[in-house]
Amino acid sequence: MSVINKLSNSLLAKPTNLLSLVSVLAVIGPVVILSAGIWDAISHLQREPELFWTIQHISVYTGVSMITAAGVIGLVLLIRNSVKGILKKGIQLVIIGSIIQLVSGFGDSLSHEVYGIDGLLSWSHQPLEFGIVLAALGGYLIMKSRQHSRLGIFLPFSIIALLLLTGWLGFNVFLIFGHVIQCIPVYDIFSSGCSIL
Repeated sequence: MSVINKLSNSLLAKPTNLLSLVSVLAVIGPVVILSAGIWDAISHLQREPELFWTIQHISVYTGVSMITAAGVIGLVLLIRNSVKGILKKGIQLVIIGSIIQLVSGFGDSLSHEVYGIDGLLSWSHQPLEFGIVLAALGGYLIMKSRQHSRLGIFLPFSIIALLLLTGWLGFNVFLIFGHVIQCIPVYDIFSSGCSIL
């Protein structure tokens, strides 16, 4: 019990330090996911073998882990009633986004085990991408509320990540509705881009 008390009274557990950690993780996590997702798409273009446990997927889930850590720490701040307003909304979005990503990631792992190679469009990819967009929006709101602190330098990264991730999700939603026209070029880029359609 004394160890828990020492941890909760430590410098790291102070609300401002926890908030800084949430801020950084909530912005860097989506950037890592975006970068790794681009890397994964390039590997599809090069026709590299598609397995769930590739270095590209591990990199994506490193970003997911960062967002999940931000969500857990944010939950601690919410329970302590340490945040209000736009900051609270941002943390809530990070938490919801991380939960969606974890559930969809588990579903994606099962999908790869059962079906092997999957396409750009799959029952697990789009919810995963939606969770990433929610987390990126949460990261942006957190940074927006902290733009006048030293962490304000992360605000442009959060804006870029949010715009690119939203564009990626929009592209995939467009493919769902426009797959008849779009599948042939997408198939060439993503090896199996339209395999489930």
